[in-house]
Amino acid sequence: MKSIIKEFVPPIVLKGIQKLRNGSGTSRLKTKSSSSQDLDVYWDPKMADELEVWGKGNAWSDIQLLMAGRRGKVLDIACGTGKVMELLGESSDLEIYGCDISDLLISRAYKRKISPDRISVQDATKMNYPGKSFDFAYSIGSLEHFTEDGIKSFFSECLRVVKGPTFHMVPMSLKDIDEGWITTSQSYFNNSTAWWSERCLSVYPTARFLPSTWRDDISIGIWMMCIPEK
Repeated sequence: MKSIIKEFVPPIVLKGIQKLRNGSGTSRLKTKSSSSQDLDVYWDPKMADELEVWGKGNAWSDIQLLMAGRRGKVLDIACGTGKVMELLGESSDLEIYGCDISDLLISRAYKRKISPDRISVQDATKMNYPGKSFDFAYSIGSLEHFTEDGIKSFFSECLRVVKGPTFHMVPMSLKDIDEGWITTSQSYFNNSTAWWSERCLSVYPTARFLPSTWRDDISIGIWMMCIPEK
């Protein structure tokens, strides 16, 4: 894998790597089209159960380190059941908000001790928040499931509603090549650093990358930091 890791504070401690996508092995198939998302899965109770544990010991630890020492309003985009909101909500310096396209997942989030006015059902490609509503935002294991047009709209909305940098954990091909739109338990892009950089830089002036502690047998997690200033 080509390394495009820039200096960033706070650092990620690279340990606790686990295989979480489809257990210890990941079967995959090329799909015919990347023109639409597999949305039905987000209304599957089994998926909701999986989201309760998916990033434990890796991606969820990463985001807590990335947010350590920060202050302000933070948006969890595609927040799922609200588990990460709950973890970050332990910091009194952060006001955590969340949105997700699935009312099933949001209904699970409502059951946590999170203020109801901080969670809403929204499409990440056309959010209804006013401009510059948040200081930071993040997404974890979500952006790769969007179509190419959806990815650009996602970035554009982030730039519109967030003042500062946004952080997005996506899987990147272990070979650092563009494997395209593939299917395991869901369809998603498993592409190179360069591919993701091109899409972020089509909207943001600056992009930085560093490895996540999440990985599986075909991908390594990468935190893509989209920065609104050079």
